[in-house]
Amino acid sequence: MFTSHDGLCGIGELAERAGVTVKAVRFYSDNGLLPEASRSAGGHRRYGPEALGRLRLLRSLRTLGLPVREVRRVLDEDGDGADGVLEDAVAGHLRALGSQLTALRWREAGMRLVLECPPGERADRLRLIGAVTTPPSTASLARFWRAWLPPRMPARATAAFLEVAVPQPPDAPEPAQVLAFARLHALVTRPCPGAGQPQPEAHRATGSRAPAVLYAGLAQAYELAGTQLRRGAGPRPGEELDSFVDAYASAYGSRDTPAFRRLLTGQLAADPRIDRYWELTADVISAPGGPPEPTPGTAHDWLFAALDAQTAAAG
Repeated sequence: MFTSHDGLCGIGELAERAGVTVKAVRFYSDNGLLPEASRSAGGHRRYGPEALGRLRLLRSLRTLGLPVREVRRVLDEDGDGADGVLEDAVAGHLRALGSQLTALRWREAGMRLVLECPPGERADRLRLIGAVTTPPSTASLARFWRAWLPPRMPARATAAFLEVAVPQPPDAPEPAQVLAFARLHALVTRPCPGAGQPQPEAHRATGSRAPAVLYAGLAQAYELAGTQLRRGAGPRPGEELDSFVDAYASAYGSRDTPAFRRLLTGQLAADPRIDRYWELTADVISAPGGPPEPTPGTAHDWLFAALDAQTAAAG
């Protein structure tokens, strides 16, 4: 309770009790966040006892960094809904802070990259990292794959493939990962990426469902091969290779026979490759100094090596 005879207090006493400045109280009042109970004869602001609790809540919310519009939402909600509004506001602010922290970490790693490289390479590295937003966006990588994938791919199948083909940038990158992502971005944003490039033979599989069947099967085969790659196992026949061949056989409406495997081996050997994309992808997602993480590209190479060795042994 305030000490005055009418149970109200002035702006100075309220500010002192709440541990804020008079300027802050005036700002909250002027913006409708802290209603006044009345004005004195001289025009001075007077506040009721409930203002102290409201002002302390205001101070806490602002200390957390919540913007004024979110603070207003919390204060304007009464009853059981107040907790939900507060939870939504804090969760939204946490997401925004996370994005800001990621951007700062990428900028820090980019600065270290420039600082630690030989002077003759700095201009080139500045150009590379300057073309990448912070936090980095993978939109350019997705556009590259949408131009590369078969035009008849259903949206769901395309989204599933993009999930494994587009590397997610780490939240706290090392300079080498920043450089790899910048080079990857430069690779896919060259003039007209994909234009004029020969497409894999598999893209010409007939039937409206063929591309979806193929890439769904390949995703399963790549996942199985990735397990073997993490174990350090060399290419070999087995469930992984059978799944790989079955993906192509199903898309072509063929059966998995020795003759089909020989045909597939020749086709895959002649198909265009995007090795540089997968090399840079591995550099982005792998922890520096640790073993490289499997990518669809390395899994494909493992499976093709197993198929090539098997068909060669069969004569």
